[in-house]
Amino acid sequence: MSMYCLLAMQTTGGAGLLAGALPFIFLFAILYFIMILPQQRRQKKWTAMLDALKTGDKVVTSGGLRGTIIALKDDSLHLRVPPDNLRIEVTKASVTQVTTTDEEVKPKAS
Repeated sequence: MSMYCLLAMQTTGGAGLLAGALPFIFLFAILYFIMILPQQRRQKKWTAMLDALKTGDKVVTSGGLRGTIIALKDDSLHLRVPPDNLRIEVTKASVTQVTTTDEEVKPKAS
């Protein structure tokens, strides 16, 4: 082969590599915006909800237990579960939803 032919193959090799990698970069960008970014937003929202827990809040756990928080610890909380007012301890990570609304907390003015 001539020197010109080798030089031409070397210069087009870099452009071919970039053109071959471009679909993968595009696919990763789409996956990031469709899957990863929304998951990170949900995680931040859930962490903020856990940090804002206080006694008296009504919560639902991942196991489906509904109860009222009566005590908070570092990584767990105590719930009062109706109808027998059972007191159980669950981890904070098992709380999926806070069902207390602002209207329930405020006393009704007559």
